[in-house]
Amino acid sequence: MTGRPLRVVLADDQDLVRAGFRVILGTEEGIEVVGEAGDGERAVELVERLRPDVVLMDVQMPRLDGLEATRRILGKVGESVKVVILTTFDREDYLFEALRAGASGFLLKNASPEDLVESVRVVARGDALLSPEVTRRVIARFHGAAAPATAHRPPELTDREYEVLVEMARGAGNAEIARALHLGETTVKTHVSRVLNKLGLRDRTHAVVFAYEHGIVRPGDPRA
Repeated sequence: MTGRPLRVVLADDQDLVRAGFRVILGTEEGIEVVGEAGDGERAVELVERLRPDVVLMDVQMPRLDGLEATRRILGKVGESVKVVILTTFDREDYLFEALRAGASGFLLKNASPEDLVESVRVVARGDALLSPEVTRRVIARFHGAAAPATAHRPPELTDREYEVLVEMARGAGNAEIARALHLGETTVKTHVSRVLNKLGLRDRTHAVVFAYEHGIVRPGDPRA
């Protein structure tokens, strides 16, 4: 691997958990753990100072919980840092709040070492750690009822870009979008990038959140 390593900050109030993650990530080529925090406030301070590529953030921590720490980090540092929320509980309410806070993924602490390493690499390259299908299910359950009565179509999107956004929100991957809209996959990738850039969205996961929050796709819609 060429170039500088991916820089990671670990935020968890359990010393043994941080030590385990540090050992796992430290053995991987191209990944470097540059800081550790035992509470949310310390995590925010470290990220502001160190500007890592990825933060592995526990949900339940003293002084400041991981969800609020994520909001503060992304509010101050922006899209240059990707946050993966860690928890011991497979709870959709945590997942929903993590998405709303701006996290790019959600990982259980009992995930395999391989999954931990892959999660760092996935979010660092700008991809979503959650599948569109999982995101769609969670948003439909926790936010669908609060969606606006009429769809808000972003004026900055072309007709084709809007169609791509709708397909993404329904959980379609690039190949499925290509088939549905009779496009090449390379063209679809270009449209996806333009949608994310124009709407200021971090990744495909947040495109799904955006679509539900603006009534573009609803839980009762076909394939939604």
